[in-house]
Amino acid sequence: MIIKRIAILGCGPAGLFIFKRLTESAKTNLQIEIFEKTNRLGAGMPYSKAGACNEHVTNVSGNEIPELITLLKDWVKTLSQQTLDEFNISKEKFNDYKVFPRFLFGMYLETQFNLLLQKAESSGINVQLHLDTTVIDVIDCPEKNNVIIETDNNDYLKFDHAIICTGHNWPIKFEGIIPGYFDSPYPPSKLAFKANHSIAIKGASLTAIDAVKTLARHNGNFSIGKEDKCTFSKAEDSTDFKLILHSRNGLLPGVRFHLTDSHLSSGLQLSEIEVNANRLKNDGFLSLDYVFEKFKASFKDQDPAFFVKIKDMQLEKFVDAMMELRENVEPIRLLKSEYAEAEKSIKQKKSVYWKEMLAVLSFTMNYSAKHFSAEDTLRLKKVLMPLISIVIAFIPQSSVEELLALYNAGVLDIISVGDESYVEPGDNGGATYHYTDESDKPKSVHYKTYVDCTGQPHLSWEDLPYKSMIDKKITSPAKIKFRNAKAAVKEIRKGNENVFKAEHEDYYLKVSGITINDNFQVVNDSGIANERVFIMAVPYIGGYNPDYSGLDFCEAASAKIIAGLFKLELIK
Repeated sequence: MIIKRIAILGCGPAGLFIFKRLTESAKTNLQIEIFEKTNRLGAGMPYSKAGACNEHVTNVSGNEIPELITLLKDWVKTLSQQTLDEFNISKEKFNDYKVFPRFLFGMYLETQFNLLLQKAESSGINVQLHLDTTVIDVIDCPEKNNVIIETDNNDYLKFDHAIICTGHNWPIKFEGIIPGYFDSPYPPSKLAFKANHSIAIKGASLTAIDAVKTLARHNGNFSIGKEDKCTFSKAEDSTDFKLILHSRNGLLPGVRFHLTDSHLSSGLQLSEIEVNANRLKNDGFLSLDYVFEKFKASFKDQDPAFFVKIKDMQLEKFVDAMMELRENVEPIRLLKSEYAEAEKSIKQKKSVYWKEMLAVLSFTMNYSAKHFSAEDTLRLKKVLMPLISIVIAFIPQSSVEELLALYNAGVLDIISVGDESYVEPGDNGGATYHYTDESDKPKSVHYKTYVDCTGQPHLSWEDLPYKSMIDKKITSPAKIKFRNAKAAVKEIRKGNENVFKAEHEDYYLKVSGITINDNFQVVNDSGIANERVFIMAVPYIGGYNPDYSGLDFCEAASAKIIAGLFKLELIK
């Protein structure tokens, strides 16, 4: 039997689902080696000290988690009373529809990884762990048909395939150099300080809410008052403490509600046959309008009244209508309204259907987005993604209650800064926020403390940490072709620096990250997919996968990678 050696780089949630797929493959001729820079399995950045503190909760509930070995609700029953008390969880009251402390969820994922290790052993799969090990380089050797993993222990290990699952990466630019300037809120423990002044937070996403929760707890106290209402009081030495969220459109994310389909796998899914058929009709491109029409048709039976409202709308008109509903309402008032709507949805176990289907649309488009034309990619980025990003972020109810408590205490503000705003690092610390307010007046406000909470940045091809993959050109910068040269020229005239003309006369739009195919294989400049190297590390594939976060992504992407991996083996 020929043994296939597979390296998994990173064993957070992405590596967990890859490993799960391999253990379920019924193949016993595998030798799997897992490389992890920390000493933990499964938790990754979001569910460990790298991405959470005690106050942080998941934005998914137990019933929304892709299947692992043990159901979350069953695992909770095995916990000691000491652990339950530590996280304020009652076995009797716990149910699968509630969000979960992120630290505790990390423990759950670690348990699942260990169970998978036992399963692999019993199946005859050889597994070797390299914990506390950083991978320095991934060296592809096509002439020998193998790939070498170089580690910080000076090891050079040969494999048939490498699957890069290294997760989040938060580049440092000014943090540690400029006092009071934070390039990200992670790890959140660095925000555990007193601040008797106003703090600028860039963004108003779930990432920003993570920062808010930590900063608030170190400058005051939350308590439950009359009618079980959450309240906040500032500490005596933080009387001038204030948090100011700077949002491009002045909006907060939507609030969690009951999902009819907890795994977002409704009938919108595009089969490979459908995608290929549509591409044949459209010069090789998948039409964004075709996908949007499928989205609208999904309401015909489930929400006929909503379908009548939108059935004749083009994409742009639909987004304008949905955004107008939000933009015409003051953000905190909208948050209260959506909280009430979500409470009703959860109590009645009835979805806010259009929001759920918007999440399904985002999930559906993710894997096919690389097949859009550059024209449709620009529409997706400028028109649809802003709506998706604020509606389907799904703030947990407990976090909403804390935001409202902070607002009522005069501690929290949210302001709209528009698309042209920018931040200037301060010479003596902090940063100055430059923007135009809603009265079209230019503002320049200096803050002693500034935290960039815009989320995981989409990194470029040059940011890939494995330099031989760049130097040997086994990877290439991600780009998307224009269908019409006139559209490309128009973008160039508008000053779009990401549009360029290739040697063969075609125009392209440069997008973030590296080029990959549908099975997440890295692709070189000649368009040839690498048979040895796969990647699902989110910072480096965002150009081709605009909605790439969460456990659902990890599960779906892992299925495509394993399918591609074993397809290659069949061909050989």
